[in-house]
Amino acid sequence: MNYRTLLACGLFGAAFVAPSAFADNHMPSGNRPAVDPRITSLLAELGKVNDISGVALSPDGKRLAWVVERKGKPMIEIAAADGGGAHPLVASIKPGSCSQQDITWSPDSTRLAYLSNCADPKHKTRHVMLANLGSHGAPVSLTALDGYAHALRFAPDGRRIGFLYVAGSNRRTGATAAAKTQTGVISGGDMAVQRVASVAVGGATPQELTPADRYVYEFSWSPDARRIAYVGAPAPGDNNWWIAQLYVQQAEPGARSRSVVDPNTVKGPLHGLQLALPRWSPDGSRLAFIGGLMSDQGATGGDIYTVPASGGTLTDLTPGIHVTPSWLTWTGARQLLVSQISNGEVQLAEYRIEGDKARQSRVLFTLAASIGDGNAALALSLSANHQQVAYAQSSFAHAPEVHAGVLGPTPPPAVTHINAGLKPTWGKAVSEQWDHEGKHVQGWLLYPANYDPARHYPLIVYVHGGPSWVTMQRWPSAGYGPAPFSALGYFVLMPNPRGSFGQGEAYTQSNRKDFGHGDLRDILAGVDHVEKKLPVDDKRLGLTGWSYGGYMSMFAPTQTRRFRAVVAGAGLSDWRSYYGENLIDQWMIPFFGASVYEDPAVYAKSSPINFVKNVKTPTLMVVGENDAETPAPQSFEWWHALRAMGVPTELVVYPGEGHGFHKPADRRDVLQRALLWFEKYLPATRG
Repeated sequence: MNYRTLLACGLFGAAFVAPSAFADNHMPSGNRPAVDPRITSLLAELGKVNDISGVALSPDGKRLAWVVERKGKPMIEIAAADGGGAHPLVASIKPGSCSQQDITWSPDSTRLAYLSNCADPKHKTRHVMLANLGSHGAPVSLTALDGYAHALRFAPDGRRIGFLYVAGSNRRTGATAAAKTQTGVISGGDMAVQRVASVAVGGATPQELTPADRYVYEFSWSPDARRIAYVGAPAPGDNNWWIAQLYVQQAEPGARSRSVVDPNTVKGPLHGLQLALPRWSPDGSRLAFIGGLMSDQGATGGDIYTVPASGGTLTDLTPGIHVTPSWLTWTGARQLLVSQISNGEVQLAEYRIEGDKARQSRVLFTLAASIGDGNAALALSLSANHQQVAYAQSSFAHAPEVHAGVLGPTPPPAVTHINAGLKPTWGKAVSEQWDHEGKHVQGWLLYPANYDPARHYPLIVYVHGGPSWVTMQRWPSAGYGPAPFSALGYFVLMPNPRGSFGQGEAYTQSNRKDFGHGDLRDILAGVDHVEKKLPVDDKRLGLTGWSYGGYMSMFAPTQTRRFRAVVAGAGLSDWRSYYGENLIDQWMIPFFGASVYEDPAVYAKSSPINFVKNVKTPTLMVVGENDAETPAPQSFEWWHALRAMGVPTELVVYPGEGHGFHKPADRRDVLQRALLWFEKYLPATRG
């Protein structure tokens, strides 16, 4: 269940639309609502942003490369480290004609490798490309790929390029991708295996390094390029990330992999939890990683751990801290640079390892923004000497730009002007904090556009996915999210209740076996907090969210009558039936403590369907036909129950979509339907 994906999506319809109606895999035009010109204008503004999906600073700190969306396709641009002289990597490629992405610099800073389909006249085959920036020749193809590839990484010796590879399959990996339609003999999931592969810089057929029976989620090269560390589990890969182990092996085909951390059997705080981002120490003797209770691969947060690269004693370096590390790298033999979440903001901090603990030596800076280099959440691109840094940054007030400069106590400035003309059409964002039941809770509040303190406004609560994730400031895309509600005259509260990142691992784990109860009380306390300060009409409260937020949008109206309208995106109505319907049941064990077959009561206490007779709130539901994380039958079940209870309700199922929506028309349609639903039940113009 993802933010992120991480980060957001949506769906709806004025009448229930059966999936069988979509033989052509498109929403029939007659099933879309009449276009509202206000929403059309808003969506046009949201669609103007050029997303920056990758940033890479050359190891010598002299050049920058980034991946930016131009006319709907990612393309690579190159500049000096200060952003000067920016130009396309390949001038002859017309923006929007093909894709370039996944950039990685050679250790000597002279070459840039990337993935592209531009070398194929029909743009169907991806190639690993290599550009020599010291010559005037065109980039060359090192190899053509017959499957899905991503996460390119130059080996530290510069001789090979590693990447994650699913041979023979072009399906995007991950549980948020649209699942295959299951007909015929059911196998229990997509059994395609993602492996670490490498190709020589001189060009060759890719060599698959990791075992054929183990799905790899991420990897890193050792400093001497002779070994790799990776996070892996048996197939199906979409399901088994939650039971993945940390492995080390020689970086050669057929080499034996050794498990150095198995959270399923280890004793201590990591038992039964997840791990991510393995990073080699400078001398190659140890691995650091982040371990904790995580909802999705990519939504990383927890404590910092180390383990000998040959296996041995596992050490939690940061027990009891009140922030959430999300990304890390070694900057010395006993020094770590960490991106962490604190009260909904990003902090860049240095940690010093002293014995079996890591002490935060200083916070370099704090940002009310989202940052990243495209490789991981909150990741940074650093020069080889760790003196310079680069990343993409955005907030509710500032559209995405590349930031780069000296690594120090002052955040680096923007060095691009890719989205310089964009201005927010929504209200200002402020951080709100409140204490409740012994916990410190934070959330972001968007004011209505053109706010007038003499008026009373409706408020919509937007609950993030996860639950192990966090709402941070970021510029919205043309999909489902909180900013459009603000633009049309609503306050929008985006709480980070218990279960979220940003207050330490104990806080993240505090809603285990308690979904929908303690976190809902935190949210309602936040609504009370805002109402005491600002002119919010308590009779015009709405609730929405996606994934876990969609679940909360179904569960909350069973516990309170305060919300007068709900939009539930990819929601969940019954944890017991959900356990047998979804393709990622492994994620549930860490959160519920046992399978539904072993402890059905703990699942029942948090299931909306068991309290459906309490619901009076008009509810709109949207879901993707091929959603593997929160399958469509969960929304069908809630829609059916609300109709039986006489509650106004609508359901739209979007053909071919997964947990994260990818068709622009569907993303626009969802947003429009949600805005019209709230306009109907929570008009922003009253009072």
